Amino acid sequence: MEPTPEDSTAVGTLSRRATIVDVASAAGVSKQTVTRAMNDMPGIKAETRDRIKNLARELGYVPSRFAKGLAQGARTSIGLAIPGLTNPYFPAFVSSVVEQSTQRDWHVVIHDYADGSVDPVSAVTQLAPQVDAVIGYLGNETGASQEILGRRPLVLLDLTNSRSAGEVSFDYGHAATLALEHLIGKGRTRITYLDYVRDGGLSVRGQAFARRAGELGIAITFINSEGSAPSARQAITSLLDQGVTPDALVTFNDVMAAGALKALSEAGKSVPEDCAVIGMDGIALGELLNPELTTLALDFREVGAVAVGLIERLLSGDTTPGDTTSKMILKHHLTVRQSA
Repeated sequence: MEPTPEDSTAVGTLSRRATIVDVASAAGVSKQTVTRAMNDMPGIKAETRDRIKNLARELGYVPSRFAKGLAQGARTSIGLAIPGLTNPYFPAFVSSVVEQSTQRDWHVVIHDYADGSVDPVSAVTQLAPQVDAVIGYLGNETGASQEILGRRPLVLLDLTNSRSAGEVSFDYGHAATLALEHLIGKGRTRITYLDYVRDGGLSVRGQAFARRAGELGIAITFINSEGSAPSARQAITSLLDQGVTPDALVTFNDVMAAGALKALSEAGKSVPEDCAVIGMDGIALGELLNPELTTLALDFREVGAVAVGLIERLLSGDTTPGDTTSKMILKHHLTVRQSA
């Protein structure tokens, strides 16, 4: 979907939250008329009501649900759209966002769209009437969600080159360098990357490992599974049954690493002697596994602080949507434990 003129204007001119005065001025009506239109009250023509609602959507104006009757001082409300709380990565991230928001006396509305009943755009649509901004893991979806929010900022996680007001992405090339150099230093030469991608090819993480392996002049075998521990366990069991025995394994995330460790143990392989294992994300689960998991870890408190801080600057106008200061890049660090 190509950005519409309204979408481009909305993202490019955000400097503060739109108010009822902005809508009234754009529509050429009184504030009272805007109130009647937004609340579907009588005494207003249908075409006028629809025109005002369309302008309100384009400007990103939503009447406060947390401070009705107050002309000013409405409490800032942040929407948080995530694809599932069952993966321990997301509760850790949510906790960091809530912590940072609470310090600012902000309200957080969470939408977990993991059950498949709604898609990312629908999740943002449901959040939009309640919030002043949205932070989200929305996959490749960007343009429509920012259009829904109008001038209100959308900050996307783990995505680059989007049409959102802001981005917080991760330097997977750096992560790949850390993991591969560590494994090479341990004398590992048969390295497999267990990826998670639905549509074929390689994930963004997998692509980073492929590029870095090429730069280092080493070969990596890529296999794929679903992003769960049972699926990873099955994928590694199948690989071993084919007579393929890597001496190092890197997984798309820590949950998949847990499944891989189970498969290696069931096959009588010792970790890290027979096969070193490195996960990614740095969730608390890694310390509970046996052996404890070496992982490419994120500082979740840093991720939450950066995302919420970016929202704050976008709302205040200190950061311009879409410019270089609205695009943040964070790095993983290698936490070395028993598995590699």
